[in-house]
Amino acid sequence: MIRPGEVVRFLFVHQSFPAQYAHMVAHLARRPEHDVVFITAGKGPDIPGVRRVLYRPPEVRQDGAHPFVREMDHAIHRSEAIATVARSLRDLGFRPDIIIGHHGWGELLNIDSVFPGVPVLGYFEFYYGLEDRDIGFDPEFPMPQEAGLLIRCKNAINLQALAGPGEGQTPTRFQLGTYPAWAQEKITLLDEGVDLTQYRPDPSLRQKPFRLGSISVAPYETLVTYAARNLEPYRGFHSFMRSLPALMKARPDCRVILMGQEDVSYGLPPAGGGTWRQTMLRELEGKLDLSRIHFVGWLEREQMVRVLQRSDAHIYLTYPFVLSWSLREAMAVGCPLVASDTAPVREYLTHGETALLVPFLQPDAIGDAVLHLLENRTLAETLAHNVRRHAENVLDVRQYLAQYEALIGRMTGREGI
Repeated sequence: MIRPGEVVRFLFVHQSFPAQYAHMVAHLARRPEHDVVFITAGKGPDIPGVRRVLYRPPEVRQDGAHPFVREMDHAIHRSEAIATVARSLRDLGFRPDIIIGHHGWGELLNIDSVFPGVPVLGYFEFYYGLEDRDIGFDPEFPMPQEAGLLIRCKNAINLQALAGPGEGQTPTRFQLGTYPAWAQEKITLLDEGVDLTQYRPDPSLRQKPFRLGSISVAPYETLVTYAARNLEPYRGFHSFMRSLPALMKARPDCRVILMGQEDVSYGLPPAGGGTWRQTMLRELEGKLDLSRIHFVGWLEREQMVRVLQRSDAHIYLTYPFVLSWSLREAMAVGCPLVASDTAPVREYLTHGETALLVPFLQPDAIGDAVLHLLENRTLAETLAHNVRRHAENVLDVRQYLAQYEALIGRMTGREGI
């Protein structure tokens, strides 16, 4: 228990700000007895009560090391940069009661040398493998000949983190299951929640003209939406684009809004250069009515919520990989969903009850499912109602925060933190 007048100090570490920790740091910082410090390279909006300490990520070295080990080399340099900043905090008198961060980029690999004995709670996102995961899933992008060695090298940061002190967390059973059995004992399943008061249905948006910048969608038009951090194959961008010619021919009243940047988060850029948007538009040249397809980039939260609320059918596609926040948000809004029939999605959605699940690699099936929702509004409304209710049961951010606090309390020996 926390004694009267006692201060509990939290140190968060993540290259982005606030990343996965947005809800948690804001929640902790509301308590006057909490001192929350966040080491980051990110420049997101300030959160009241959270002290942000910036570090400069090292440059990625392109020579002097084999390409397969460059990630590990960069991780070690990054961990040294974090340790330097952490030593400055220590020398100023700051000693955290717990350290919380993401293991993906190696930022925590050296933190125990600065604060020995302090509990570390690390985010374990994904353990790479050759079966039932992303590598080799899409035949359009076959496995490299050296896939086994490459994957073992990609897991080097994971393995270093697992060999270090502390415990882990991960957000889905699928992601937990990618780790070896001996490692799973060290990792707690902690479902990530959504603010259900911000992400909620608003049927009134379909009853009046909807505007997003220069885009206008009339009440009689149908709106199909797609969202991903970046428009790329890992999130089914290529499959979705290939579904559009037949869909838009069948529904001249259909508009499409695609939310996402044009970079690469996962996988590789197009072999011919440029972006995946450019690549797919070249492939489908002459087959799409581009006046009804709107690429809007990545939107601010309030704008994204409004687009989801107006959506008549939202598409979410993913390899067997890390589940996107955007799916959870679309569930909370109560979107009629068409989603890929892949393992991380099946953990959250049930075909015919909360969504229509389709084969990721079959554009015709994706388009047919979207068309089925647009032409069967009773089904769409039923799925939307059910998925919102499901979100209320499994995605409430208040449950997430309570579970998170309980884990921190156990690790620090301070219940009721």
